[in-house]
Amino acid sequence: MIKRFLVLTLIFLFLISSCAEANTLIIATTTSLQDSGLLDFLIPKFESQYSIKVKTLAVGTGEAIALGKRGDADILLVHNKEMELELLNSGFASKREELFYNYFILVGPSQDPAGARGLDIEEAFRKIATTSGVMFASRGDKSGTFSKEKNLWEKISINPEKASLIYLSTGQGMAETLRIASEKGAYTLTDWGTWVTQRKTLSLEVISRSGDDLENTYSVLLMNGEKLSGLHSKEASLFYSWITSPEALKMIENFGVENFGEPLFYLKKGSES
Repeated sequence: MIKRFLVLTLIFLFLISSCAEANTLIIATTTSLQDSGLLDFLIPKFESQYSIKVKTLAVGTGEAIALGKRGDADILLVHNKEMELELLNSGFASKREELFYNYFILVGPSQDPAGARGLDIEEAFRKIATTSGVMFASRGDKSGTFSKEKNLWEKISINPEKASLIYLSTGQGMAETLRIASEKGAYTLTDWGTWVTQRKTLSLEVISRSGDDLENTYSVLLMNGEKLSGLHSKEASLFYSWITSPEALKMIENFGVENFGEPLFYLKKGSES
């Protein structure tokens, strides 16, 4: 609780200091886009082209959306369709576009004590939940990944906190949760992009990547300056137009190929460059 309070306090102070700055843009985004390296790759290109300073707040999707709804962020890059559409339909966001996707996967220790390797992800979750002593590391936050994890538990009608496994809620971002899972020999749900960039540092392996509805779609939302005061609306509109452009989409499509031999994200139909 103390750590979370300090983080929120720092965010609050940062937001106050940035409000009066011209040529500034605040983006609230998911930790997975930060941890995958995509933002470190994209944002300097935008800053150089438009002479706009971008400040990012990498938090869970739920917290990013809350920041947007309070008028504390100009642009959102998030991955929870239901929450995004609610924000759009309520008028807090004026535009939304699905940009790219990857997949959720289940990773775990190479010994695979639950015997879940190769199973459909729902069956893998069931095996983990019913195997005494195995550990599952959960984000336990308001992220899109945690939302997907809860959905998977609900599909198999299991409450992990009351099952046979040891259920650990980290309250951390994706990279940190992967690190904790690796140290403790736990299973965890992760997005493909963060996994690819972190896997060489982890003692984990892919356990399951098959199942229905594992697509992990990221969208950009432009916050509504007519409903929320103090936004950097001009800068935000430029960024929205830029990141949905063929030029930016092509960079996203190719991101990861040079360093990892494969893309980390795939363009949504209708967003192809």
